[in-house]
Amino acid sequence: MKHSPGLPLHYAAPAPTGPTEDSFASMHQDPNVSARRRAVGRDAAPWDGDALGDEAVDDDSGKTGKELLGEKAPPRRGFISRRAPAPQRREPTWRDLLPTRQELLPHLPPLLYTIASAYTRYRHITYENSVVWDEAHFGKFGSHYLKREFYFDVHPPLGKMLVGLAGALAGYNGSFDFKSGTKYPDNVNYGAMRVMLATFGVLMVPLAWYTSLELGLGKRATHLVTLMVLFDCAWATISRFILLDSMLLFFTCTTVFFLTKFHNERKYPFEFDWWMWLILTGYSIGCVTSVKWVGLFVTALVGLYTIEDLWDKFGDLSMPKETYIRHWLARGACLIALPAVVYMASFKLHFIILNHSGPGDAQMSSLFQANLKGNDFHQNPLEAAFGSKVTLKQMGYGGGLLHSHVQTFPVGSQQQQVTCYHYKDNNNDWIITPTWEDKPLDPNDELRFLQNGDSIRLVHAATGRNLHSHPVVAPITKLHNEVAGYGNATVGDSNDYWIVEVVDDTIRGKLKKKSDRIHSLTTRMRFRHRNSGCYLRAANVNLPEWGFKQIEVTCDKDNNPKDVHTYWNIESHWNDRLPAGNAKLYRSPFFKDFWHLNVAMMTSNNALVPNPDKHDVLASEPTDWPFLHLGLRMNGWGDLNAKYYLLGNPVVWWASSASLGLFVVVVAWYLLRMQRKFKDFQPGEWDAFLHAGKMTFGGWALHYFPFLIMGRVTYLHHYLPALYFAVLMLGFLLDHLVFKNRRLPERVKWAVFAAAASAVVGTFLHFRGVVFGMVGPVRDYKGLQWRRSWNIYD
Repeated sequence: MKHSPGLPLHYAAPAPTGPTEDSFASMHQDPNVSARRRAVGRDAAPWDGDALGDEAVDDDSGKTGKELLGEKAPPRRGFISRRAPAPQRREPTWRDLLPTRQELLPHLPPLLYTIASAYTRYRHITYENSVVWDEAHFGKFGSHYLKREFYFDVHPPLGKMLVGLAGALAGYNGSFDFKSGTKYPDNVNYGAMRVMLATFGVLMVPLAWYTSLELGLGKRATHLVTLMVLFDCAWATISRFILLDSMLLFFTCTTVFFLTKFHNERKYPFEFDWWMWLILTGYSIGCVTSVKWVGLFVTALVGLYTIEDLWDKFGDLSMPKETYIRHWLARGACLIALPAVVYMASFKLHFIILNHSGPGDAQMSSLFQANLKGNDFHQNPLEAAFGSKVTLKQMGYGGGLLHSHVQTFPVGSQQQQVTCYHYKDNNNDWIITPTWEDKPLDPNDELRFLQNGDSIRLVHAATGRNLHSHPVVAPITKLHNEVAGYGNATVGDSNDYWIVEVVDDTIRGKLKKKSDRIHSLTTRMRFRHRNSGCYLRAANVNLPEWGFKQIEVTCDKDNNPKDVHTYWNIESHWNDRLPAGNAKLYRSPFFKDFWHLNVAMMTSNNALVPNPDKHDVLASEPTDWPFLHLGLRMNGWGDLNAKYYLLGNPVVWWASSASLGLFVVVVAWYLLRMQRKFKDFQPGEWDAFLHAGKMTFGGWALHYFPFLIMGRVTYLHHYLPALYFAVLMLGFLLDHLVFKNRRLPERVKWAVFAAAASAVVGTFLHFRGVVFGMVGPVRDYKGLQWRRSWNIYD
């Protein structure tokens, strides 16, 4: 093996965690390593020069193993310790439960950083007394929880429930409508709500400190990472408003921190701390995915780590099979089952709170809506009949109500548009009518109930048009026939005829008899066009602007009995000649509602695509983010209001993005040198280097690259979770290449640290106006146009 004493750099990785021989000395020096682990280290091997190697370097000190001989480690415990060293022979008192000064001292820096973080997040938080940016959405959603009205949104409910909780604690009653730019009334304590939600952003800073230590970074690098998280303008700004992003970032940080703590317990499987950090990792996964689905990216990071960990254990021939199976069961229970329970519990609580009818009812199944207070579906006449006025609900996930309006198709037959619509209005009403050849409706005749196999016409109540299909291609789905509104009470043809085909009934099960009647809400049925044999279908395909972005309705020539997008049920039902229904007949199971809502959320989220006919000045492309090509105006730019511009700290963003590319180069360089048999690492250091690199670079890649292939509209704040990993990467590389480089003198290391810290803090102070609010003319804030693409100035 070759050694390379002439290399300009000492390629020392973070000291490997666990009781490996080359890490005992660093464990004694690191106050964040538990006392029990230090004790295990002393018992397992003597603490001498060989523990680190004569030339190995410890932390930021630059001392070799020989230089560390004889140094006495302070009796400090870590963030959480298993058990303290054996006490003296005396009766324990309550004072023994309190931490000592030496135990508290390592936590003084993160405490001071937390106080500074509170200052940057809370300062002037009420400067702007009007609704800022997406407060218009999430404040309104919080209001729905306080009024207990059901609503629909593309994000899971946990974060919005916390917004509602903040409003309740602030004394808000849910009466404000949160229209964008509207000034808050006196009875809305928006300042208290902002402060409570900003606290999640405050806690990012101490989490960055402890995560850096757990990744093996030295004290200088840990300070630098914490400073970058503290003084990034974008994180400080996004945390100051009634938004979900501070909660998303907080739970992302907790997931990474808990995972690193669990990784550092890997030598002590199935002990208390091992279980605790594994359970907390799973719980944090459940929380982050319950705020936004972006949390699935950090979940993927945990999943990849777990797969690699189990694969390594599979190759450990000394591990008993029973132990290996226990590892699988533990991870399955804590990292799959527990997050799933947390995620579903947030929806269960969501359904329990929002038990009143509200603006989002139509996104849910008819049975679900029937159980909401204020909804009258349970009063629907049970059995449908000819002459009944009904609304027809498409039962596929994300389905809407069969709808028509006076506007016509600009293509195809140019007849009246028929669509699916997710909101209730009179244009959703249809009348069940006999065919042209049958006897016309007579209110004095005996009621004729709707049955399986009946041929009917569906007449649009508002315009009198017949639901009609013909061999004209649909406007978007070209393989299907068009469905339109045609004719009137006297004009029509056989292309207006639809045959009712019953699928089943959620209460009665399969309906095999032709005499079985169609029930409101519970009977699932299909409508087959009598002439062409195609089936009425709506499959979440959005029409262009001329169709108001509503769902395309077509007639599918393929007969697929399992296609739920061809399933329909009667939702609202009016017929004065029929008795009201019974609410006891309508029950909707939780898991069905849970799955339905999640698919509806996914469908609506996928529909958030850029509009080619309109330019969104707030939107940006993922390629704009790493080097801050664009910022984002968060509110009005008038002289009389405080203006907020979502823009990162340029030094932090540019340097962290550059570090990602540098990491790839460094890894490639090491691999080339390894192939040539150069020895750049002490035993265990390469694995520690790779672990920290995979956590940081892998976390960034998982949070960034998916946006490159997404079709939905994207904004600058979507990069903020990925930025966290880029910042950790920058600190990791500086620690590896500079602060732990024994060939560099201490004055150079401190000079690099001072220059980097000064640049971060100084840039934040220069751009502090975009964080705390720019009051008055924006031109008064000089020197902010560092890139021509930033639209800070008009």
